[in-house]
Amino acid sequence: MAALAMTDAPHGIWPILYAFFTARDALDRAAMRRQAEICVAAGAHGMAVLGLATEVAKLSPAERRQVVEWAAEDLAGRIPLAVTIFGATPEEQSESVAHAAASGAAWVVLQPPRTPGIGEDELIRFFGRVIERAPIPAGIQNAPELIGIGLSPAGIATLARNHANFKVLKGEAPATLIARIVEETGGKLAVLNGRGGLELPDNLRAGCAGMIPAPDCFEAQVKIYTAMRGGDEGAAERLYREILPAIVFVMQSVDHLICYGKRLVAARMGITVHDRAPGLLPNAFGEAAVARFARALGPYPA
Repeated sequence: MAALAMTDAPHGIWPILYAFFTARDALDRAAMRRQAEICVAAGAHGMAVLGLATEVAKLSPAERRQVVEWAAEDLAGRIPLAVTIFGATPEEQSESVAHAAASGAAWVVLQPPRTPGIGEDELIRFFGRVIERAPIPAGIQNAPELIGIGLSPAGIATLARNHANFKVLKGEAPATLIARIVEETGGKLAVLNGRGGLELPDNLRAGCAGMIPAPDCFEAQVKIYTAMRGGDEGAAERLYREILPAIVFVMQSVDHLICYGKRLVAARMGITVHDRAPGLLPNAFGEAAVARFARALGPYPA
């Protein structure tokens, strides 16, 4: 399949899909397709797969390839696709990048290898080897607070200076740190933050090109992005206040996101969640909160 070209730097709201499973612990094809259709129908600027929300570390290599192929098939070029790359070696990551490109991805996001104690210089070399081999634009996910491994703003700037194909940063950081990264990289990167869309208006003020949240309330985030870009900061702030309680509830940790954020999306889609171990299981209090937020947000567009 031909890739949908990234004619400009990525911008806007790019929901990253949850991994839904059947009662038999297989990937749920219908639920994955439904998420993609929702992204298109509600005006997402692009869609992403295989990040922390997609429970990438719990998926087999074959399942990771399947998620990418399904996403490309479901989008059918209507909006661009970004693929997060997981792997322990540059060679393993490069193989996954090649598959993503062949499937039609517009760009890829490299996760750091889960190597305890890896130093910044070594991580820069690791990313650089994969970026240089990538046939499509490449970014990195910088999430030291979430996964314990990442680059400093200076390290990110070094990577950008050394590798012209390093185009995108997916941050997972407060807006204050994002502003520093934007300043230190001098506009060389399209910076998109994650963290479920926390501080969305301030991230845009800090120089973010957009956000990569889970789909929990992304359609409101699309409206916030549009309002901010249109100069109506008042409307953006009002919309943000409406969804902030749900974002704060979900974004307590990665495990909390996967447990309760996924259930919020499922409630809005009208489906049941089947968990893949290991992971946090819900309690009655949390499920009641999910139901309350789902009622407030309402169902997704048909």
